[in-house]
Amino acid sequence: MTKDPLVIAGRSFSSRLMVGTGKFPSSDTLRAALDASGAEIVTVALRRADLSKPDEDSILTALDPKKHLILPNTSGARNADEAVRLARLARAAGLEPWVKLELTPEPRYLLPDPIETLKAAEILVKDGFVVLPYIQADPVIAKKLEAIGTATVMPLGAPIGSNRGLKTRDMIRIVIEQANIPVVVDAGLGAPSHAAEAMELGADAVLVNTALADAGDHAAMARAFALATEAGRAAYLAGFAPERDTASASSPLTGFLGQ
Repeated sequence: MTKDPLVIAGRSFSSRLMVGTGKFPSSDTLRAALDASGAEIVTVALRRADLSKPDEDSILTALDPKKHLILPNTSGARNADEAVRLARLARAAGLEPWVKLELTPEPRYLLPDPIETLKAAEILVKDGFVVLPYIQADPVIAKKLEAIGTATVMPLGAPIGSNRGLKTRDMIRIVIEQANIPVVVDAGLGAPSHAAEAMELGADAVLVNTALADAGDHAAMARAFALATEAGRAAYLAGFAPERDTASASSPLTGFLGQ
């Protein structure tokens, strides 16, 4: 196990890159991307996976329960009742009681509903679930979810699948500053540099899907994201040099050449 593990709900993970499983053209390309990414937490949209027939589902056949924590995703749920029902179905099908809580009632921008998310989170936490809620980059909602007992908060960098990067950077910075639970930047990360930027801010992890699924070489892009996530985390831990308004010479103005 790495000396700098990601710890969620008391469980340690070596990788700080989480991967979604949607949009890949085949189970083989998904499997190759997962292997290259080193991801240990993998999200599966419950509306796309038939949990009663895992051997016939292309997404589930690409996953290895020995390597991956399968994180059911309530994507497509429009209200708290639907999300809770999906989470309970996943648990009844034998998956661990972990859930990525995602409530997006508006189809154009797929922005999470904060009110229904809070309502569902409270029910699921009381029901024994480890809840990882997808939220807008709202520090107030993040603190309310933390108070309820969610295991993480997952603020968006930009709308789902947009590949636009950290458009909510300033708000994410506040979420990270105030959080006492892991912060996972989720949605909108389209390039490895976006993942590195999120980690440099102090995020505990990032989640990507579309950037890998739409890439020309799925596995190569997954590896690039893994390296960027590691680099961003290492830079954050190292501590950045201060910014300055004026030039500051990297070489001394005196020395043997001036003697």
